Amino acid sequence: MTTTPAPLPVLVLLCCLLYTAAAARLRHRGDHWPLRRDAALWLGGGLLVAAFAVPWESWLPPFTAHMAAHLTAGMAAPLPVALSRPGTLALRTLPPPGRRALVSLTRSRPAAALVFPPVATALDIGGLWLLYRAPLPPSLHHSPLLTLHLFLAGTLFTFALLAVDPIRHRPGFAVRAGTLLAAAAAHAVLAKSLWATGPPGTAFTPADLHLASQLMYYGGDAVEIASALLLASQWYRAQGRSLRTHRGTRQPAAA
Repeated sequence: MTTTPAPLPVLVLLCCLLYTAAAARLRHRGDHWPLRRDAALWLGGGLLVAAFAVPWESWLPPFTAHMAAHLTAGMAAPLPVALSRPGTLALRTLPPPGRRALVSLTRSRPAAALVFPPVATALDIGGLWLLYRAPLPPSLHHSPLLTLHLFLAGTLFTFALLAVDPIRHRPGFAVRAGTLLAAAAAHAVLAKSLWATGPPGTAFTPADLHLASQLMYYGGDAVEIASALLLASQWYRAQGRSLRTHRGTRQPAAA
């Protein structure tokens, strides 16, 4: 059973309130900041708390309950958090010293390496394969720190994939789309493998494994399809801007 770390709901609430206050300050000075981004952060924070606080074990078999919590924390919560663009908001509202420090951090080589999509994918999906296929202590599956790790790894992957916040080098759409495709395939194969065999050292019933496997497979598909649609939308808008720029700079034909 996954227990909620006592400070977690307070920390999530504090982060959401700080974000909302910063966004309100931005709007007050006349800058545009869509309300949907505030809503996205609150949704992501709520999903993260739900991953810990919802009594999944009361409704679902043990391994399926574990999978529901991990899917919520590692895939469902990171997507709206990334869409809220906290990095962009911080850059627009921090005082100059804080802004310079954040710019320096985002442009550093370690940060650039972490948000390179293949690296972020290895940390996220590779961590899942290690969790479910390596002979780890079974008690690790119920650790709240593990669930928190899944959220952080999933958020890193989503930030790297969508690249909506400032980073040192933004990979092209082909790299990000290919990474999403590879991550989705690796996630699907892992989900299918759990249909037949549970994590080493565990003894879940076949019915429980089958239900958890389906939840991981189809739940992952839903988030990955949403990410693919967002990526396609970015590509479409970029192509439109490129076309308008090309038309605007085209020289008139000679008479």
